[in-house]
Amino acid sequence: MSDLAYEVPTTKTSMEEIRPALDAALHRLFPAGMMHLRWEEDVLHLSGAGAHGTIVLAEGRLRGEAHLGMPASMMRGLIEEKIGRAMREAAG
Repeated sequence: MSDLAYEVPTTKTSMEEIRPALDAALHRLFPAGMMHLRWEEDVLHLSGAGAHGTIVLAEGRLRGEAHLGMPASMMRGLIEEKIGRAMREAAG
């Protein structure tokens, strides 16, 4: 099992501003229901194939945290790269 954390600076000031780009990037990078997204106010909850995590906006940074169980922990590098790319795109 594995945990990961990712931070991306942004000049955007609200998740409302970030949400459309973040949703679009995640759906493009994780097609066909590979990852389930659920918004709870300004917190994005992600889950899929042995992984669960959140993305929030705090102090000028998008912050993502995830817990990777099996089989997701075996794909840690790919998951980290794709989540990071989506967060960077959304952060602008």
